[in-house]
Amino acid sequence: MIEFLTWMPAVVLPGAALIQLVKLWKTHDPSGVSTLSWLLFGIAFVGAYLLFAQTGGYFSVQAIMAFLLTSVLNFWIVWTVLKYRFKPDENNEPERTTE
Repeated sequence: MIEFLTWMPAVVLPGAALIQLVKLWKTHDPSGVSTLSWLLFGIAFVGAYLLFAQTGGYFSVQAIMAFLLTSVLNFWIVWTVLKYRFKPDENNEPERTTE
């Protein structure tokens, strides 16, 4: 039972971040996504991994997936949101003519 419980955060946490990332990729719409929240979650997961590592769990697959993989996905979400928020609007760009 304990083994199952240690795998739950290793699957659920990156899964939740991946769902948000896929939604962003499909819609290209970052409205409603809090960049600051995802950034702080990413930082918190790095801190949680370092805290867990103090107990000797550096190479635990569950810890790497739950904390580091989720942290990478969270930072990827932040990057994607910023990319879509500050993407130049193709409709407002002046047309360039090559002569």
